Amino acid sequence: MSDYFYTWRKQGGFTPLEVTGTRGVHFESGGQEWLDLGSLSYQANLGLSCEPVIESIRQQATSLPAALPNWSFPAKDELARKLLAAAPKGFSKVFFTLGGAEANENAYKIARLVTGRHKVMTRYNSYHGATMGALTMTGDYRRPPLEPGIPGVVRLLDCPCRGCQENIGKSGSDTPCAKHIEDTIAGEGRDSIAAILLETVPGANGVRIPSPTFLSEVKKHAARSGALLILDEVLVGFGRLGSMFGFEQFGVIPDMITLAKGLTAGYAPLGAVLVSERVASHFEEQVLYAGLTNYAHPIACAAANAALDVYPASIAKSKPLQDALSRRVAELGKLKAVSHFRSIGLLAALDVELDDDGYRKLASHLNQERVLVHLYSSRRSIVIAPALTCSVDDLHRGLGILEEGVRRAV
Repeated sequence: MSDYFYTWRKQGGFTPLEVTGTRGVHFESGGQEWLDLGSLSYQANLGLSCEPVIESIRQQATSLPAALPNWSFPAKDELARKLLAAAPKGFSKVFFTLGGAEANENAYKIARLVTGRHKVMTRYNSYHGATMGALTMTGDYRRPPLEPGIPGVVRLLDCPCRGCQENIGKSGSDTPCAKHIEDTIAGEGRDSIAAILLETVPGANGVRIPSPTFLSEVKKHAARSGALLILDEVLVGFGRLGSMFGFEQFGVIPDMITLAKGLTAGYAPLGAVLVSERVASHFEEQVLYAGLTNYAHPIACAAANAALDVYPASIAKSKPLQDALSRRVAELGKLKAVSHFRSIGLLAALDVELDDDGYRKLASHLNQERVLVHLYSSRRSIVIAPALTCSVDDLHRGLGILEEGVRRAV
């Protein structure tokens, strides 16, 4: 029996995978090498042995290993400059956090303080973090067991067209999903909504890709009502969709951007809220009621600085991998058990219609062949999210094993 809890599961009868080392996009367990096609929990965007990031952590630990929240030091100042340089024009401040949940909670707090309103709109099909506030704003299975949560969360229906796929290419009018948001704002009261918080692309909940105009339409409706648009880029930022930020694929600029996971390539816990000038300027004369003990931890800042130096070239070099993933997922979509498939950048999903026993067989096959992807049997879906540094050969090998597993499980 373990001395610590395992996350998101019953504790009894579980045997964890004991990992002893990493190499590239592989990790070692029991003397055997596994292929990671999930970027761990979607955070290891640069693989598991990125030497520049490792070296930056080593150097920072020997110079300034800890700090007070309001200290200024080189790694913190440099990281803020780099993040704002990467952000769209008009962003002027960074609020650092410990991870994605705290980023989303603090973005919501900022929206409440700036607007004087208390409601936030989120989707049922979403995940925004595991702290109580972020979990209340989440829409998946992890929320109901802990209800009631914080007040003021307004739920939006999921896209009825499997990620607006039916509306891709249409323009000139609202998609049904965006129109639903407008109607919900009106129903709740236009002067009561502080923010609309959406994942740019809901990732772990099935890679629901919006239409090209959806997010712009949402921004329009938010602006009309005086609400702020917060885009949760925790999972899709830093090359996951083929660009530094995922929203760049959809031609929209939010009021705030939340980041974590790939910010440090997963090598240290860190999150951030990027805040536009029109929002940030409120706090020149008003108190920002937000803070954390390990705000902008020096070691995490150093890791993020190194990762941000590596990302531009890695994103550019990942285009063949993106193309290979798109083609291969389309081929897998022809399997009898696959009802739908989607892919954008280095994020893909397959809806696989297997029963519980079929998913157990599939999981057993992948474990035997030592390939990590994200299986969600309760939602009947598989999500694939390789690191930017994965080779095309490794991708084909891993997806070949997945295909064999699906065929065997039917």
